[in-house]
Amino acid sequence: MGGALVAAYGSAAAVAGRYLFPARPAGKRWIYVAQVASLQRGHALPWRTPSGERVSIARVGDGQSTDDFIALSSTCPHLGCQVRYESQHARFFCPCHNGVFSPEGKAVSGPPAEAGQDLVRYALRVDGPLLYIGLSERQIASAGQEA
Repeated sequence: MGGALVAAYGSAAAVAGRYLFPARPAGKRWIYVAQVASLQRGHALPWRTPSGERVSIARVGDGQSTDDFIALSSTCPHLGCQVRYESQHARFFCPCHNGVFSPEGKAVSGPPAEAGQDLVRYALRVDGPLLYIGLSERQIASAGQEA
């Protein structure tokens, strides 16, 4: 009976602890991607995160601010095929089932649009002449676990 009481109070303390000290959101780390000047408007840079996720980083403006760049997952959410940026059409295209995404990553036609599946967007930061991508601690940590 004493053991059951200790277990019950221990469980109650654990629940109270999680309520009083909730898990904090995963932190974001900034990782260098490229020199701002090396990306031309209308072109995309293929890039891989430390965990191997493919990302397409495109320059969509002529300025030097974060708003002039976009980073989107290169993996189509429909079936996992690799999308590519088509600068002549200003879109991302998935050749598997003719899925089309806007320059912002929103699905506009094909199976991804029918299912409402947009491309994952990553945060970017411009610091002087350098471009950085924001990744969660989990995305970075998972790279070390795969090795």
